[in-house]
Amino acid sequence: MSDLQRIFVITEQAGGAELAALRARLGRSVVVLTAPTAEARRVVEGLGAGPGGHETVPEVLLAPVRFPGVDRGHRLDDLVRRHAVADRWRDIVVVADPATVTLLLRVLAPDQLPTAGPVTEVGLPRGTRPVPLARALVGGAALALVAGLLGAVVPVWVLPLLVVVAGLALLVVPGNRHHGQTLLIAAGVAVLLGALAVAGSSRFPGAW
Repeated sequence: MSDLQRIFVITEQAGGAELAALRARLGRSVVVLTAPTAEARRVVEGLGAGPGGHETVPEVLLAPVRFPGVDRGHRLDDLVRRHAVADRWRDIVVVADPATVTLLLRVLAPDQLPTAGPVTEVGLPRGTRPVPLARALVGGAALALVAGLLGAVVPVWVLPLLVVVAGLALLVVPGNRHHGQTLLIAAGVAVLLGALAVAGSSRFPGAW
């Protein structure tokens, strides 16, 4: 099942209220593509970008031009999509003058007109977030070790069961399905390692 990567396109006329509302909607990972102008810099600073804030990338292509070339819209589209594809799990913010914003939206989202306000949101389809298998395997091994060490206090199946419950709960939480899958894989690895340890201790009792 696919979801959408959010692209926020902002004109340089955005005021403090609009910027505050957008700032509250942004995720933890954000890159701001900005025109190299004083007006765009004001907007970027209003979003909290810059040192210690969101990643900011000045792009000369976003600067206003008096006579845009016939391929300017496609070049703008390529610019935004290139930054989006570099990390499909971050929000993209584009700050430019109204004419550039309108031209970009005509190509980036031809079926979507600019909204009445200075901020327009566009969604680019993306696949589901991949499951970090290496992290799941390491987590499963650590879980098996902890469950084994606590075996004298609580049954060894308790911790894996709790992890399974947490994983199943995260599967239905939007944006956290990959975390749930990671926990389920880790629990499976822990159970497998625990079973191998039990089998080994039964076969070679003198080794334990």
